[in-house]
Amino acid sequence: MDPIIYWLGVLLAILGGFSHYSGLIIEKYVINKMPAELKLMKTLIRKPLWIFAIFVRFGIGSLLFIFAQIIIGPAITPGLMASGLIILAIGSIKILGEKLNYKEIVAIFIMILAISFIGLSGLSIEISEENLLDAAFLIRMFTSTSILVLVAIIFQIIQEKIPRFKVILLALISGLMLSLNNFWIAPFIWAVIHMFGNSFFIETFLLFLVSSVILITANIFGVVKMSQAFRSGKASFLAPIQNVPVQLTPSILYFFVFLMTISTIISILLFILGIALIISSSFILGKRQAEIEQIS
Repeated sequence: MDPIIYWLGVLLAILGGFSHYSGLIIEKYVINKMPAELKLMKTLIRKPLWIFAIFVRFGIGSLLFIFAQIIIGPAITPGLMASGLIILAIGSIKILGEKLNYKEIVAIFIMILAISFIGLSGLSIEISEENLLDAAFLIRMFTSTSILVLVAIIFQIIQEKIPRFKVILLALISGLMLSLNNFWIAPFIWAVIHMFGNSFFIETFLLFLVSSVILITANIFGVVKMSQAFRSGKASFLAPIQNVPVQLTPSILYFFVFLMTISTIISILLFILGIALIISSSFILGKRQAEIEQIS
């Protein structure tokens, strides 16, 4: 790949992250202004600023995300987009008035460092070179999807029974929904390209329909669950927690679904180190949130 094209893809992914987290900050701002007794979603859909936040986050952000996926693939794009956590940290302090303690600041920057390592690992996937209608590939894809959905259902049941961990689990459920988005954006893009190319088949159209339904459903549930979490949690805390499954699941895509291999030991070390730092960062943030909820 031409270095200029590659770095264009990297830039698009980073800008997509900035757009995503800018929308998230505005979304949190609107929710903070709502009286607690109002019904959340029925009130939000009447708020122009909230609709604008969703457009910035899932409209502009998703468009940049798609173009980045086309250029550099689905494995490293989510990691690069998480550079938007810088916007989140600044926005939480300057716009929302959320004060970060020392541990939270360190944990957020550990998360950013971890994401950088994963991005530098070079786990690229050239979608155009893959046959996404292969039966074995589709079985692996649907198996992985079913596992993510099952985990989300389990988290939903637990958060209803254990209020102490409610906001953490809601953020993780939202992250799992975004992970499904990352899973199915590649088949969606592949199907669109082939539908308007010279290799259109009915199977391609069916893949387009299935991926479209999954993408729409996952994004809706992702927004709803994160909005519910925002009612009693800090944006600067919840977004990194939401980001954990988003960053971990690309390894499933890379190794299990696309059956890719790593050619250098450095890539493996960077990847493992990135995952370890993500887990340690989320542990710090999760412990802090649990302490806050217990006191309140």
